[in-house]
Amino acid sequence: MSNNSDPLFDQYADLDFADAKPVAQVPALARLQAEQGGKSRITMRVDNTVLAAFKARAALTGGSYQTLINEALRQFVAGQTLADVVRETIRHELRTG
Repeated sequence: MSNNSDPLFDQYADLDFADAKPVAQVPALARLQAEQGGKSRITMRVDNTVLAAFKARAALTGGSYQTLINEALRQFVAGQTLADVVRETIRHELRTG
């Protein structure tokens, strides 16, 4: 875990997780995770330039490139275009600015 990718790092940095079990080995947690939907671990290949762009943006915002990719995929599934995102961002800034 890196302190620049997780805002709660300092709170949990000193905890020892050496004996921690994976969720799949704890039936109650595995059941809870399955009920909540959660996330799935996958392996996929992306263009180097695409990955570099997401990593660069994550470095600028202090976030995770994987979270940014997930958000971009979520917007695509929802049918949002880049133009939709830009419009919504402008509307939000006009309301709060």
